[in-house]
Amino acid sequence: MRLANRQFYARDALDVAPALLGGVLQRVTDEGTIAMRITEVEAYAGERDPGAHSYRGRTNRNKTMFGPPGHLYCYFTYGMHHAINVVVGQLDQPYACLIRAGDVIEGAQLARNRREQKPRKTALADYELARGPGCVALTFGADLTNDGDDLCSGQWRLFVARDGIVVPHLVGPRVGVSGPGGEVEHFPWRYWLANTPSVSTYKPGRSPRPALNDGHPDLVR
Repeated sequence: MRLANRQFYARDALDVAPALLGGVLQRVTDEGTIAMRITEVEAYAGERDPGAHSYRGRTNRNKTMFGPPGHLYCYFTYGMHHAINVVVGQLDQPYACLIRAGDVIEGAQLARNRREQKPRKTALADYELARGPGCVALTFGADLTNDGDDLCSGQWRLFVARDGIVVPHLVGPRVGVSGPGGEVEHFPWRYWLANTPSVSTYKPGRSPRPALNDGHPDLVR
């Protein structure tokens, strides 16, 4: 694998998102190192994507998406948890890829300590440590103070395939996106590795939409 440079990020979200699968996102802090193999991502493409935070333009919340590629866009959602995204595309082109899930391959105990801060009846399985975007952010200890962090220097690093080959994967509609931006025929912009327990469960948006394959619309790419 190789360290992703700025040029890796300076591409369309639909090109970067599948290329992230199998890559390793790493954060090094005084608490320790967390490294996670990415197993699930979603692409968001600004002005051409009704499901994106940036579809209606720049706000104080989404301004990082309009900045240079190769930075972290972190936001707080549902009044419950944070989520982290990789900013891609060009300057003032507000595109990003949401990191939905992964397998912790370094720092599992630190990840578990963060994830199990609240008392639990049973311990989390290893594949549950970073299953879902809120769990990913918590595993990395990421919050709004990390919005805008540079992925090419500092605490964060992303390692991707040296040869640029995109690993085999499935595609389908994004989780929780309904109405415009949620149609599987137009926005199959969720990408994940098949037969991987850490991949989160598909949940449609509140508005009903056609589903394939027993409610889990999967297309192979």
